Amino acid sequence: MTSTGGLMLQEPGIYQPIVARSRSIHEPTAPIAYDRVKLIFVRHGSAILLSEFGEKPVTTGDVVLLAANTLCGSEPEGSITVTTLYLDRDYVIDQVFWQHAALLTDRLQARDFAEELYSTPAQILRLGADGAGMLMPWLDELVALSLNGPSPAQFYRLQALLFSVLDVVTPHVTTTMARHSPSQRRSTRSRVPRYRHLAPLRTEARAAAALLRDAPAKRWTLPGLATAVHLSPSQLGRIFVEAYGKTPMSYLATVRAEQLARLLRDTDLAVDAAMQQVGWYSRGHAARRFRQAVGVTPSRYRQVVRAQRRFTA
Repeated sequence: MTSTGGLMLQEPGIYQPIVARSRSIHEPTAPIAYDRVKLIFVRHGSAILLSEFGEKPVTTGDVVLLAANTLCGSEPEGSITVTTLYLDRDYVIDQVFWQHAALLTDRLQARDFAEELYSTPAQILRLGADGAGMLMPWLDELVALSLNGPSPAQFYRLQALLFSVLDVVTPHVTTTMARHSPSQRRSTRSRVPRYRHLAPLRTEARAAAALLRDAPAKRWTLPGLATAVHLSPSQLGRIFVEAYGKTPMSYLATVRAEQLARLLRDTDLAVDAAMQQVGWYSRGHAARRFRQAVGVTPSRYRQVVRAQRRFTA
C-alpha cells in the first residue's frame, strides 16, 4: 500500500466498491482528486482543509464529505489521524436508486437526482468527538475487512458496517437544489469496474473528460481532444483509460447516452431531434450506442418512461 497527496491508495489491479484506510498525516498535502466519493473521519488532531472552496478548519469529530472528482488537500496542525472511506460512484448511485425507487425511472435518472440533491461537492459535518467516537469500532472493522481485498464471504458484513456508519452521518449532510462548484458540473461518470483503480486523477484526464461533458455534441476526434489538453493522442488514450476505464470516444458515447436519456425523459423533443442535440446524426448508430449503454432503444426508453409516469400519476 502506498500514499500520494496524503491519502491511501490502491491495491493495484484489484477493484473494490468499498475501501477503508486509516493513516496519520504530518506534512501538508497538495489538493488532488479521486473518481470516488470520499468520507474522511478525523480521529485525532486538526488541520486546515484546502480545496477549490477555500480553506476550512477540521478537528477531532469532524467528517469531510467529498463528491467524486473534487480536489482536496490539507495542512496538518502538528498531525492529524483520519480514516477515509472510498466509495465507488456506481455503488453510491445504486443506493440512491433503491432508496428513492418509487420516484426514479432508472439509474440514469438516479444520477441526475443525486447531483441535484447532494449538489455541494465538499462538506464538513460536525459530529463532535462523542458523536464520531461511536463510529470508530465500525471504521476499524471496515479497514480490517477491506485490507483483505475483495471477499464475497465478507461483503455483506462490509456493507452492513458501511450502512451503520451512513445511518449516523447522513442526517448531518446538507442537501440543496443548486450546484455551486464548476468541477461538480464537469464531474465524470462511471467506468468499467475491472479497470478501476483507487488513484488520483491526472489533470489532463480530468480536463479531457470535462471538455467531452461540456460539449458532447461537438464532432470530437482523439487528435483534436489530445491537442486541447496538450498531449499526444497515444498519451491521452493511455491516461484516460487508466482514469476512467474506457477510451475518450467510448466515454463520449456514454455521455451522449446519458444526455439523450435525460432529453427523452424531461422534454418532448422528437427522438431524432434529441439524438442530434447530443451529437448523434445517424439514427441507427445512435440507437445501437444507446442500447449498449441503457439496454433498450431510445424510442422504447421513452415509451417505458411515459408508461411509468401514467402508472404513478
